[in-house]
Amino acid sequence: MVETTEALELTLMDSSKLIYDWNVIDYEITRNPANHPHSVWFDDETLRDGLQSPSARNPTIAEKTELLSYMERLGIQKVDLGLPGAGPFHREHINAMLSHIIDNEYEIRPGAAVRTLMQDIEPLVEMQENHGIQIQASAFLGTSPIRQYTEGWTMEKLISTMEKAVSYAVENDVPVMFVTEDTTRSNPEDVKAIYQRAMELGVRRLCVCDTCGHVTPNGVKKLLHYIDEEVIKDGGYHRSEIEVNWHGHQDRGLGVANNIAAVEAGADVIHGTALGVGERAGNAPLDQTLVNLKLMGIIDNDLTLLDEYTRIANKYIEVPLPRNYPVFGEDAFETGTGVHASAVIKAMRKGDDWLADRVYSGVPAGDFGLKQVIRIGHMAGRSNIIWWLEQNGYDATEDLVSHLFDVAKSQRRNMLDSEVETAVNQYLSQ
Repeated sequence: MVETTEALELTLMDSSKLIYDWNVIDYEITRNPANHPHSVWFDDETLRDGLQSPSARNPTIAEKTELLSYMERLGIQKVDLGLPGAGPFHREHINAMLSHIIDNEYEIRPGAAVRTLMQDIEPLVEMQENHGIQIQASAFLGTSPIRQYTEGWTMEKLISTMEKAVSYAVENDVPVMFVTEDTTRSNPEDVKAIYQRAMELGVRRLCVCDTCGHVTPNGVKKLLHYIDEEVIKDGGYHRSEIEVNWHGHQDRGLGVANNIAAVEAGADVIHGTALGVGERAGNAPLDQTLVNLKLMGIIDNDLTLLDEYTRIANKYIEVPLPRNYPVFGEDAFETGTGVHASAVIKAMRKGDDWLADRVYSGVPAGDFGLKQVIRIGHMAGRSNIIWWLEQNGYDATEDLVSHLFDVAKSQRRNMLDSEVETAVNQYLSQ
């Protein structure tokens, strides 16, 4: 009874010992390409962490390989294929996707999430032998004080567990990315101890995780600076020897902002999922991350297929794609507002798509295989109506424009093209 009381008091009265807050430190980091193993890469977690969403549908093998084909064409460098330790069904899907990658000579590098246990890594050893391809073992282990306290773990136990699993993987030529879950709420000395021991055992890929969606962009930069200086450099390694991965979540709506902060802070690989699908509020949206980094000039991937990828993910995984979703929602490049439409139309009449894409949009639609769309509704001006009529093969007479203007003003929302067609035909048949 005494132990229970003491535990309750610790939880209620001294929570700072359970959650280390990286957001309180102020530091600025500038990326130096010479200090990194490669340029900024991406790891698509849609087919693993994304499918852990409570509302996600698990796609068929054929649907998963189609999603893989989009990842490949978008230039995404790494993919997490699933959890082999979750059972035969999952291993069947992973094996099928590995065969697809090999048969189609994809450049994307496969990986799979595993608990930091030999029994989870054993299937990867077998898969590597069968397919003749290396598969990254994304071996995860929780390190935050709150997790340790909940589970009854000690750092000694965690390090011992990691040592056994990592040693087994290294001995069997399975490349390891050692993942500390809840890094963003972990004590710095614990992070340092377990990462440095992992590197001593041969690990050259570290994954820093915001598992609970706790951190802010400022905290991301502080944490990654700590990894660079106190973990890697202090451990006797040159920064270019170690690949640092960043894995974020969306609980505070900061997934994309944190991904960008991670790039600015020097992370080598950024994780995310299509449309941000994932546990709880989701993972950091990879599509939005790619858009922002493209606009920032950090990557030069051809992203014209990104819209198709998000729609396929929406269809196969049944993750929502809201109309107002950035860039890829149906409303993203549509307007029925007179002032906005007028400016876009003026740019279009100049024959200047570049101008039309930017006069009222922070994201150029054409860069992502999309285009500006002018609608007619209760906020429309006459220019909306004239443009719509011209684009749809009608003579924009003054009387017809006035008729549609009156119809539009009586609407409660923007009209569908079919509704405008009906209004036009009714007028012309009079």
